[in-house]
Amino acid sequence: MSSSDPDLSRILPRVLIVSRRTVRKNKFVDFVGEYHLDLVVGYGAVPVIVPRVDGVHTMLDSFEPIHGVLLCEGEDIDPSLYDAGADNDEDGLTPEQLEAVRRLHPSDAAVDHEKDSIELLLARRCLERGILFLGICRGSQVLNVACGGSLYQDVDQELPSHATDTAVCHMDYDNYDGHRHPVRVLPGTPLHHWFAESLDGDEMMVNSYHHQGVRRLAKRFVPMAFAPDGLVEGFYDPDAYSPAEGRFIVGLQFHPERMRKTGSDEFDYPGCAKAYEEFVRSVVAYEAKLAAAATVPVRGRWAATMPKLSHAMEKQRKVLVRSFSLAKNMYLGGGDTQKPAAEAERRDLDAGAEFLETAALSSQQEKRLKQMGATVRNASGYLNSTLKVSEDREAAARALMAKMSAAQRSSLAAFYRAMGAICADLLDAKLHPASPTLHE
Repeated sequence: MSSSDPDLSRILPRVLIVSRRTVRKNKFVDFVGEYHLDLVVGYGAVPVIVPRVDGVHTMLDSFEPIHGVLLCEGEDIDPSLYDAGADNDEDGLTPEQLEAVRRLHPSDAAVDHEKDSIELLLARRCLERGILFLGICRGSQVLNVACGGSLYQDVDQELPSHATDTAVCHMDYDNYDGHRHPVRVLPGTPLHHWFAESLDGDEMMVNSYHHQGVRRLAKRFVPMAFAPDGLVEGFYDPDAYSPAEGRFIVGLQFHPERMRKTGSDEFDYPGCAKAYEEFVRSVVAYEAKLAAAATVPVRGRWAATMPKLSHAMEKQRKVLVRSFSLAKNMYLGGGDTQKPAAEAERRDLDAGAEFLETAALSSQQEKRLKQMGATVRNASGYLNSTLKVSEDREAAARALMAKMSAAQRSSLAAFYRAMGAICADLLDAKLHPASPTLHE
């Protein structure tokens, strides 16, 4: 390589995009729309396609480093993942209505469980780690479900305004690319900023390719636009939005990348590409921030390379650190504050405290950590139990996990693999304290 060549060893900002599966010539084909890829590349990031292949949801660590995730079109999300019809007794569709939806939307109503697993895991990883996220159409629905929100299984059947003058056609198969309907964009939101020069008052026309949509918006999100029938057409997390600082979590129900004039690649509005431009700008800033943090010497094995945490996650981290500090003091005291603990035990506790200080845990991970603590407290009784009791416990654990979804089991396995790696590192440090890999 000559001195004038670029540094190809540098990791360029990477955006993961999950493919959609279809059948072509009696074989499965995975694809991603070219408009998404063109915009990501055009603004300076590298699209990395995650194939929708059975088992990929258990291999997401292989796609690291992840600087951004773009989720786009696809089939309907499995209703069991967002408790369809659980908001009140009248919610949800009857079997007859579901059958009508399947006949009207056959290509969308066929649930793809593997794609659900892959994308929900990626969305939750982004939310836990502060990784950048842009959801388009189905991708916005995945983001809402990942945060505890719910969806309409069919807006025509369930949206309250369907039979009123405010009803909106959200899917027109006879005019697929040309169909538009108005939305009201809320001032002060990123969407309003992107399209400010094109708005008619606070309104603009958007395309529409969906029969589902947000029923209950997750609490962390703020709406950015509404259709005349009240359906949320865009939302974002205001605590995780600052492109210049590498923060971006946005969901759009419409497709700005496909809002183009008939027979041309020219966008309907200059703001159509802005979502991708700002998303990639955030990804570039995020990658640069991680690269800069990695070059700063910090104490210990668990050097922090994470971006600035949201207020809620920072509060959670402080609670965890305080809890661990109290546990550490109690353990070191051992009921007798004059009795010093062994240096090896102190070193192990310090390592655990340092890990908590530099790792942001989700509420689910925090719960599992507490469960692990309960296991440790009862370890002596467990180890002394009879073989029969151990078998009963294993059977109970298997029965419990059998009720979990594939995504939940995958998440559980990934968490315990991470905990296993940490335990292995700490054990190695204890057995080989002079190892140079554990010192600055």
